[in-house]
Amino acid sequence: MANALQPVRGTRDLIGDDAARHAHVVETARRVSALYGFSEWQTPIFEDTKVFSRTLGETSDVVTKEMYTFEDRGGDSVTLRPEGTAGVCRALITAGLTQTLPQKVFYQGPMFRYERPQKGRYRQFHQIGVELLGPGVPLADAEVIACGWQILNALGVAKDVVLNINTLGDAPSRENYRAALVAYFSEHEASLSADSKTRLEKNPLRILDSKDEGDQKLVAQAPLIYAHLTENAAKFYDGLKAALTAFGVPFTENPRIVRGLDYYNHTAFEFVTTALGAQGTVLAGGRYDGLVEQMGGPSVPGIGWAAGIERLAMLIAAPASGSRPAVVIPMHETAEAQALEILKGLRETGIAAEIAYQGNAKKRLERANKSGAKFAVLVGDDVKLKNLQDGSQRDVAVAELAGLLA
Repeated sequence: MANALQPVRGTRDLIGDDAARHAHVVETARRVSALYGFSEWQTPIFEDTKVFSRTLGETSDVVTKEMYTFEDRGGDSVTLRPEGTAGVCRALITAGLTQTLPQKVFYQGPMFRYERPQKGRYRQFHQIGVELLGPGVPLADAEVIACGWQILNALGVAKDVVLNINTLGDAPSRENYRAALVAYFSEHEASLSADSKTRLEKNPLRILDSKDEGDQKLVAQAPLIYAHLTENAAKFYDGLKAALTAFGVPFTENPRIVRGLDYYNHTAFEFVTTALGAQGTVLAGGRYDGLVEQMGGPSVPGIGWAAGIERLAMLIAAPASGSRPAVVIPMHETAEAQALEILKGLRETGIAAEIAYQGNAKKRLERANKSGAKFAVLVGDDVKLKNLQDGSQRDVAVAELAGLLA
């Protein structure tokens, strides 16, 4: 096995319980989001590179360090999607849906980022997400957050997570706050990390989520945005909190949650857990009213979130697998034709059934017992139904089988 091929670093196979957990997260999110009126979209896993470079920012870490970008055989620059929102907004424009609002979108699938693999983080990872495009009111934000909360509840992990919310304000609020941050951090520039010194010039809000210990000490004393909100921005934030309370969604205000890109405004939020160590964010999102316009479309407000399936799957137990109700066993060679006919009939009526492919009757029955099946259909000169749990068996008519196995 020394020369056996291995998966590429940062990728993994989904097999057995891992596959079951993954599927359970997706199916639960799909079911719950449908209760809120979200319909599923599937966008391509690669896009024109500009879909991401224009929206994520040419100087962002994702664009400069993490994207899988390559030139295809036609000479076009394409990128494996590093996140889902940009593709959904591009699809909204492409499909001519900016005049048919609101659009409530659920998506799921693989994303790709070249970053250091660690617990719960892969280079090919998977996300679920929702986007609500059209309404620019706090009730929309609250509904999107409530949908995420209900999905976490349905997965049984809500008890392990805390919702943190913040406001980024409107454009004038951000300008006021940016000026206050520049003034504060400029006084302490000598103590900032190299990355934060660069951010001070380009995007001082990003200093607030620096992981550098020295930066964090300065951030703890930095001005808060609440004192710099316009009247309209404060009213929007109050409306969000009132609607979340009405939905019964518990939350904590965290003024340090920020988004570095200019098209983000008003709401930012994260569901975090301590159950996964340092990688504690399991679902996060925010309002991005300028994104569709930045992509060449009209002005369309938007709010959404994404959640890592791998991280959510780590928080849940493997769902119980549905045991196979029947294994069909031909007891001798001449019975195989009738066994195949019975197998076909059971499947056509919606009964899960398999056939024991080879070996003598005893070997086939042993394999049926190990498979977790509830019943074996023994096809010989007559047909018998054997209960593999208690060992009992009885003669049955073929026409009875579907009813007995349902």
